[in-house]
Amino acid sequence: MPVSKLEINLGTLLEESAGKHKDKIAIHFHHEAEDVTFEQLSKRVNQFANALKNQGVKKGDHVAVMLPNCPEFPYTWLGLAKLGAVMIPLNNSYQAKDLEYILTNSDACVLVIQDTFTSRFREAKGNTHNIKKIFIVGETQDDLGEILSELAAYEPDTFSDTDINVSKNDLMNIQYTSGTTGLPKGCMLTHEYWMLLGKSVAELMHEKDVFLCVTPFYYMDPQWELIMCLAAGCTMVITRKYSASRYMKWINQYNVTVSWATMAAWTLKQPESEYDKNHRLRFMFVGAFPPKLHKEFENRFNVKIREAFGMTEIGPGMFVPLEDDHMTGSGSVGKPLGIRKVKILDEIGKKVPQGETGELLIAGPGMLKGYYKNPEATKEVFDGGWFKTGDLFKQDENGYYYIVGRIKDMIRRSAENISAKEVENVLTSHPKIKSAAVIAVPDESRGEEVKAYIIPADKETSETIPPGEIIEYCSKRIARFKLPRYIEYKDTFPSTATGKIQKHLLIEGKEDLSSGCFDRTA
Repeated sequence: MPVSKLEINLGTLLEESAGKHKDKIAIHFHHEAEDVTFEQLSKRVNQFANALKNQGVKKGDHVAVMLPNCPEFPYTWLGLAKLGAVMIPLNNSYQAKDLEYILTNSDACVLVIQDTFTSRFREAKGNTHNIKKIFIVGETQDDLGEILSELAAYEPDTFSDTDINVSKNDLMNIQYTSGTTGLPKGCMLTHEYWMLLGKSVAELMHEKDVFLCVTPFYYMDPQWELIMCLAAGCTMVITRKYSASRYMKWINQYNVTVSWATMAAWTLKQPESEYDKNHRLRFMFVGAFPPKLHKEFENRFNVKIREAFGMTEIGPGMFVPLEDDHMTGSGSVGKPLGIRKVKILDEIGKKVPQGETGELLIAGPGMLKGYYKNPEATKEVFDGGWFKTGDLFKQDENGYYYIVGRIKDMIRRSAENISAKEVENVLTSHPKIKSAAVIAVPDESRGEEVKAYIIPADKETSETIPPGEIIEYCSKRIARFKLPRYIEYKDTFPSTATGKIQKHLLIEGKEDLSSGCFDRTA
């Protein structure tokens, strides 16, 4: 997929899109039952940009945003783009400890937060002294800060950026992603990153398309999807969150033509209904979807689904072309986009022969500038201009690429990357736990689930440190999506001479890692 010429910055892209499409619906907010035209979107973004500017937010400021999928999220993000400020999106599941780390590490000086999340921030407030200004979104009067939408309502709907000079190379986001060291790392992403990502996929879209977004906006996906829709001039429907029982109904209700099939396995598990084939879908994107279910999904819902591969660090990577129906169910993530070069290297840095496995490296424009305040991690993942993905790949004789596994000790649960080390560190901070090993367990619905092997401390047993106590302890220290689903007790762990746990031996020969242990969801 080629990419047309990039605009100066995201604000310019919005202005040009508004000028071209004006009265056409740009966004429909499902829960608010609100339509916003391209022109209205541009004007509201200008009001938010003016409000933030007049409250002291300036180019280069780091602004943390903790909001659900509400109108204020895209208004704030694009408003910050016009100011040349930097957004740090916060996962709505973050607890106080998560907030303390992200807010401090990112050097955020401003916080935009939904009123329903302020209690969690109050817990973290004592350790986040860098936050100097707070804006509230919602109807609850809170002495933490002023209500942002009320401030914006009194601002003009035009915006002058002549004194700001925002370029495509300026930082737009610090997007945090889990690292193998246990602490999340902030990916520094520019205006160019978002425009390249959005416009790469926009080449597949038509002006008459309607795109359904059900993923939280603090992820990277809804952000590039919005840019895709602006670039293509098509309508975006935004819901608060994914619902397996309502997903196909929404597609029917809004005449959706393209969507990212979030939690596709869960959609497939729903009872058959009148909405399954009564739609206008042209195709759907999917990621980490079991290949054995591809054909079943396509047949039941009468729609093409296409695998794609990308990362927070690189944006777009690979995609199975729409015309390649023969690749359905193959497990391939496709071929590199036109803006990407790829190679597969072995452990000593030599290219592997076709068909053999090695680490995937990717190069091209618009990737992350590095990890914020972490030059060591940045140096570790770059080999010249090539980004080392940490994923094991192979290429077949026809040029299609396949994910074989990963080098990094990570768990991919739904859309979340979870560091095994981070969960292990929380577990072993409990005085009754001597050691812990966290692994990924294959799961048809979520891709992978979290399993924790526990060795109780001396004189402790599974009865004195039961699973319920472990889950409750962890839930106060890490986000809910990181909590172990499965817990199994051990007396010892297989380890190397230096004491490193050999996780591959821990699970060797076991076909079902979820059986014979505690299941939090049971």
